[in-house]
Amino acid sequence: MDDLTGFQRDLLYVIAGADQPSGQDVKEEVEKYYSSEINHGRLYPNLDTLVNKALVEKGQLDRRTNYYAISDRGLEQIEARRKWEEQYLD
Repeated sequence: MDDLTGFQRDLLYVIAGADQPSGQDVKEEVEKYYSSEINHGRLYPNLDTLVNKALVEKGQLDRRTNYYAISDRGLEQIEARRKWEEQYLD
């Protein structure tokens, strides 16, 4: 996970905490956290990066809407990150 940007990490966490969210669902959750609008030109290339790194799986809900789901590798990366963080927070 050390090769992800902070924004990509945030997307990964949002996807992990939801049940197959659409890109729009992910966008809305991240916008709440950032308190600002996230444009499609920023969101979708970063989601594609997570898919290409096999951290997230992408599927189709219908012809226009994709969903995203955390992969086993993505969960492992989150767990490793949390363990790393804990050593500095205890």
